[in-house]
Amino acid sequence: MSNRLMPRRMRPLSARRSAILCVLDIGTSKIACLIAKLNPAEASDTLPGRTHRCRILGIGHQRSRGIKGGAVVDMEEAENAIRLAVDAAERMAGVEVGSVIVNITGGRLSSQHYNAKVAVGGKAVSDYDVHRVLEASCATMARQGRAVLHSLPTGFSLDRTRQIRDPKGMIGDELGADMHVVGCDAAAARNLMLVIERCHLQVDALVATPYSAGLSVLADDEAELDVALIDMGGGTTSVGVFAGGHLAHVDAVAVGGNHVTTDIARGLTTRLSDAERLKTLHGTCIVSASDERETIAVPQVGDEHDHPNHMPKSHLVRIIRPRVEEILELVRDRLNAAGFPAHAGRRLVLTGGACQLTGMAEAARRILSPQVRIGRPLGIQGLPESAKSPAFAASVGLLIYPQVASIEHFEPRRDVPLQATGTDGYMARVSRWLKDSF
Repeated sequence: MSNRLMPRRMRPLSARRSAILCVLDIGTSKIACLIAKLNPAEASDTLPGRTHRCRILGIGHQRSRGIKGGAVVDMEEAENAIRLAVDAAERMAGVEVGSVIVNITGGRLSSQHYNAKVAVGGKAVSDYDVHRVLEASCATMARQGRAVLHSLPTGFSLDRTRQIRDPKGMIGDELGADMHVVGCDAAAARNLMLVIERCHLQVDALVATPYSAGLSVLADDEAELDVALIDMGGGTTSVGVFAGGHLAHVDAVAVGGNHVTTDIARGLTTRLSDAERLKTLHGTCIVSASDERETIAVPQVGDEHDHPNHMPKSHLVRIIRPRVEEILELVRDRLNAAGFPAHAGRRLVLTGGACQLTGMAEAARRILSPQVRIGRPLGIQGLPESAKSPAFAASVGLLIYPQVASIEHFEPRRDVPLQATGTDGYMARVSRWLKDSF
């Protein structure tokens, strides 16, 4: 699939204007829709990059249907679930929406890194030079069957000086740029867009789930240092590594909280709904001395008289713990293979509904890194108590994404002429200022 079928890069929000946004979090367990008003705000040291203050106007969520492993498997069921979630949010907010920002977890999320260099001839680096080197980096990133979700400049070099954040105005002979590109399977992205378009909604942007969750829960200087965010969903566990203020790596494994539920249903011979209830009420991945003494009631499949089977809680723990350890070990191995090993110096933030399982943070400390915390959405007004949880981190992050989308770079439209003088023309700069300001 050509990237022409993907949404165009979002226009940056004007720092002086309010806006109403609708976002859609499509997961394996739930589909959530948030409608919020974004008002201009003062720059915050605690939450870097945010230009607006978000206030929730409406929220709607439904049990996910037609989605497996973050990808669409039944168009009709997924469409109905999306319609119900959006309708509930619209009724609560009292507005009708025509476009949404959507996250994507399925489709084998992955990262690629590119770099390119262009000659600047000993002159001061201009906007046009930066544009040229970014375009040269993008020229090598096309890959058959993959769709580009994000293309993020992670740093510039000028001659032998590296790790330059903004080279404009500096003098040198050769300008280089490093580009981090996040992609997914094109078919998965297109099917997700198609099911949303069937609901008569336009897709403004597709955002990788770990990037969205990171925008929501990372505070202070976490992104500047070295932090790995693990979003533990129902069907997929995705990872985002942030370093130097940039998203440095993305990956995902197709194992999540629903696999724990399935293991319980099989191991205790009970229905999936009862297994989910047992996991929520009694589930833990920490072995305790009282597990043998404490008993739980397990409804049996096919028992017409509803006589539950009573058994020690330790039976449940012995089923849950191996699967949780498997998920965390898969994440550890993927991080090691990508050159971002989980070690004592790396912070770890857990988000997603599955991370709320009792003992998950302790298990992550044992397998991944001692520095672990549970991440919850930060700096959002009007969130109901039920949504102030790790399960809604990615949903809230989608409201923050338009505030930082301007740092991304995609291959420019060929129908827009570029000045050959090494600078943008005066009229082009005036036109862009008018568009961004008004």
